[in-house]
Amino acid sequence: MTALLKPSAVPSDSLVAVVSPASTPKPERVESGLEALRTLGYAPQAADHILTRGPLYFAGTPEMRLRDLHHAFADDEVRAIFATRGGYGSNYLLDALDLDLIAESGKPFIGYSDLTAVQLWLLDQIQLPAFHGPMVAADFANDDGVHLPSLQAALAGKAYSLGASEGLRTLHPGRARGVLYGGCLSILVALLGTPYEPQTEGKLLFIEDVNVKPYQVDRMLWQLQQAGKLDGVKGIVFGEMLDCETPGAPPELLDEVILRAFESFQGPIAIGLRSGHVSRGNVTLTFGVEAELNATNQVDLHLLEPAIIL
Repeated sequence: MTALLKPSAVPSDSLVAVVSPASTPKPERVESGLEALRTLGYAPQAADHILTRGPLYFAGTPEMRLRDLHHAFADDEVRAIFATRGGYGSNYLLDALDLDLIAESGKPFIGYSDLTAVQLWLLDQIQLPAFHGPMVAADFANDDGVHLPSLQAALAGKAYSLGASEGLRTLHPGRARGVLYGGCLSILVALLGTPYEPQTEGKLLFIEDVNVKPYQVDRMLWQLQQAGKLDGVKGIVFGEMLDCETPGAPPELLDEVILRAFESFQGPIAIGLRSGHVSRGNVTLTFGVEAELNATNQVDLHLLEPAIIL
C-alpha cells in the first residue's frame, strides 16, 4: 500500500480557507461559523464564491467551485481547508480535480456529507487523508456543533480514541484493526458504477447518514454488498444515524435492520458515533489511517496513527 500523503500540522493560529464545493450555505450561518473559527484562533479566508447562488442549488458553476478549491490548495499560506456545508454538487468536480496540484500542496480538507465523494477520491488517487469533520455553516455555527478534542488532535497529528461519550455502542461484539475509511452512505452508493467507486474492500468501514428510513438503509447496504464493497471489511462503525427512523416503528428497528443485513458478518459492529450528520458535537475522523475497533461492553475506536506529519 502506498504511504499516506500526510499534510503538515495546523497550528491554532493558522490561515484556513473556507470553500463551498457543493450547495449554497445560508450567509448568516457562514458568518456565525467564521466567527467561531476566529474565536478558536484561526484566521478564516472566505473563497470568492462561498455564497454564490445558482445555477439551481449549487454554489456557482462547477468551474467556479473548482477554482476556489484549487486556489485554496495552491495557496502556500493556507494550512487547512474547511467546507461550509454539503448538500449536493461536489460530484461535478471529480473529473476536473487537479490531482498533481493537490498532491504537491496536500493539506487537510475538512467536511462530510456530499464532500465524501471528493475526499475519498483524493484518498484513493493520491493518498491524501480524508478529514471527516465539522463544516463551517453546518456545525461551527452551532454553539455545541463541534467536538473540539478530536478536531484539534487530528489537526495536530495526535493519536486519539473515541468511545461511549462520543455515542458509540456495540451491536455485534468483537475486535478488528484496519485502515479507517468511509463516509456518507448515500454518497458511497451513488458512486457505485462510476470511475469514482469507493475502495472499501478490506477496510475498517465507517458509515453514516441522515433522515433515511431503516428500509432505505437496508436497501443501500444490500447494494453495497451486491457490488462487492463489503468484501473483506474488517469491522463496521455506524454514525449516529440521525433521524433514521420510521414514525410509529420501534426505536430499535434500525439496529435490527443492520444486524439482519450483516447476519453472516463475523467482525465487530458498533453504532452511534457522532461524526458527520449529528445532533451535536461533530467528531473528526481521519480516513486512511490505521485504527482499531474494540466492540465489547466498553466500546471504543482507537485511531492508531496521525494523519499529519509530526
